Amino acid sequence: MTRVIMHGCNGKMGKTIAGLIAADDSIELVAGVDAFDDGSNSFPVFKNISDCDVQADAIIDFSAAPAVDGLLTYCVEKQIPCVLCTTGLSEEQLAKVNEASEKVAILKSANMSLGINMLLKLLKEAAQVLAPAGFDIEIVEKHHNLKVDAPSGTALALGDAVNEALDNEYEYVYDRSGRRIKRPVKEIGFSAVRGGTIVGDHDVIFAGADEVVTFSHTAYSKAVFGKGAIQAAKFLKGKSAGLYNMSDVIDA
Repeated sequence: MTRVIMHGCNGKMGKTIAGLIAADDSIELVAGVDAFDDGSNSFPVFKNISDCDVQADAIIDFSAAPAVDGLLTYCVEKQIPCVLCTTGLSEEQLAKVNEASEKVAILKSANMSLGINMLLKLLKEAAQVLAPAGFDIEIVEKHHNLKVDAPSGTALALGDAVNEALDNEYEYVYDRSGRRIKRPVKEIGFSAVRGGTIVGDHDVIFAGADEVVTFSHTAYSKAVFGKGAIQAAKFLKGKSAGLYNMSDVIDA
């Protein structure tokens, strides 16, 4: 049995994961952390992670960037592994994630779905073939109107996968409104759409002369991310300090 603390338990993802855990006999939600609580949960809820005194095998985090600093401190102090899913972290926070992973197991992923993580692998192979052949690379992501960060963490991860395969020679461009120049060859353009209740839609476009190759992934519910997070929590139980990702879970 894997005992889990849900950091951000009353958010949409937190509630989705709570429902999935309730239907899984191999994992138990022993506590939650959320600044807002109406007392309807079947597990104890703490307003701040520092107040939580419940023992657990792992923490699943779907919260907000400002809450991540305290979470990392808690994980190191209590030696509890963490599945870190919050996006929009600053460079300083990312440095803290790396520092914390030297002392406790942390699995960081911009997207927990199996499909996206398989796509990351496929893109590296495609980039090595298509980019040298003159294909331009663009990434278009679409999310619901409540998402605050743009481009999405997943879009950036897709861009990073492509760029790593190309020796990190490509520049990221997020806004062309002020530019009046021909598109440089070595750039990856990002476009963000926000509207309605779109769960998550990502297209990686390789545009060449007279042909276009597009890799697409569409999430139709938040459950795909929750299932991946639960898998990751089970994987992290008992793991030694280090920075892990969903590829480690897939290959386990």
